[in-house]
Amino acid sequence: QVGEMKSNEVVLVTTAAGGTGHIAVQLAKLAGNHVIGTCSSEAKAKLLRELGCDRIINYRTENLNQVLKQEYPNGINLIFDCVGKTVFDTCVDNLAVRGRLVVVGFISEYAKNVEQITQPRLYHQLFWKAASVRGFLMPHYKEYMAEARDRLLNLFYTNKLKVAVDPTQFQSIESIPDAVEYLLSGQNCGKVVVRF
Repeated sequence: QVGEMKSNEVVLVTTAAGGTGHIAVQLAKLAGNHVIGTCSSEAKAKLLRELGCDRIINYRTENLNQVLKQEYPNGINLIFDCVGKTVFDTCVDNLAVRGRLVVVGFISEYAKNVEQITQPRLYHQLFWKAASVRGFLMPHYKEYMAEARDRLLNLFYTNKLKVAVDPTQFQSIESIPDAVEYLLSGQNCGKVVVRF
């Protein structure tokens, strides 16, 4: 709903092998889009290949901005960003005309002071492309939750949607801080689960 996903567009998902990203990749593919996913390791790239990601960018070995400029000169139609900071700046800079950037999170700044922006004002970049930046926080979309849940469960039970669960084991309520620390470290591949 937030990103107004269509078909035959170029979609970028940052942290594409994470708990949210790997679902976004699959939904974009199911809608008939060309999907670019960013990740930080070969294990995560392997998951993205299994999910049908069309272009995988390991940001430890490739420069995201350079790849997008060279391979996608017309820009990106829809972006789901979970990183923030310089990745957000790169996303804004590479939006297509009428592109949509959905801020799903900003893991680069969790538990830190928010960085002061020293770049040109954002509205200049958005105005000339008629592009937009939108925030997504689940509680603000309560009216869509039941429908979205039913749709996702249907896709899961008909084997059209794979849910990747990170193999790292977290047991009991006492392990929640460790699970959160692990999640914030960026090591996870898929959802992080704490079992009780």
